Amino acid sequence: MTRIGLSLCFFFCACASALDHSHAAWNTLLQKHVVVLDGGKASQVRYAGMAADKAALERYLGELSAVKQAEFERWTREQQVAFLINAYNAFTVQKVLTRYPDLKSIRDFGKIFGNPFKDEFFSLLERKRSLDWIEQENLRKKFREPRVHFALNCASVGCPMLREEAYVGARLERQLEEQAARFLADRSRNRFADGRLEVSKIFDWYKEDFEPRPAYFARYARALADAPDARALIAAGRAPITFLDYDWSLNDAK
Repeated sequence: MTRIGLSLCFFFCACASALDHSHAAWNTLLQKHVVVLDGGKASQVRYAGMAADKAALERYLGELSAVKQAEFERWTREQQVAFLINAYNAFTVQKVLTRYPDLKSIRDFGKIFGNPFKDEFFSLLERKRSLDWIEQENLRKKFREPRVHFALNCASVGCPMLREEAYVGARLERQLEEQAARFLADRSRNRFADGRLEVSKIFDWYKEDFEPRPAYFARYARALADAPDARALIAAGRAPITFLDYDWSLNDAK
């Protein structure tokens, strides 16, 4: 191989390995500051602890922001999805910390002006981005993976839990499937009661991602109900569906 060829090979290998795909820095913060509840079905975040470790969080976010679009495009689909989920969750924590402890809900930033999901408050893939850009334009529109709804955490009690470990491309399938089972087994947010399937408002807001919904819920009948007859009704796609109110209060572990 020529000297130029060797140089190019080194350049592309260096670019490909620029990001730590184990997301070890974010993983350390999650293991330290996420409190797992209800046998692993829910979690809270020690935002005070995250604030104390803000320098480590900022370093990790800096690593994410340094990734170039061309580098991102060379990754596997699983690595790309893991990167975007971790970015969404970590930048959400950063957003909360800008006003913590003086907020009770992420909605305190505003629903129209200052909307934390539409505000372009961070850089990713060489441009200013918003949380909605990650979720709506990429994870939903481009990757079409409905289980990301169980992995993204909007800093709210009603939201699926913030996982106590980083998402990693090599384990992404197992992680997403476990998140789905955890969320659907959380009786505070999804349950069979009074002959009906009462589920999170997420399944109403993003109904097109889960269509046909009866068939989707049928896959998780064992998680959604405890009684055999209830599970059979859900598995057959015959359970009436209603939607629970969404709790926007901050998922803070005091």
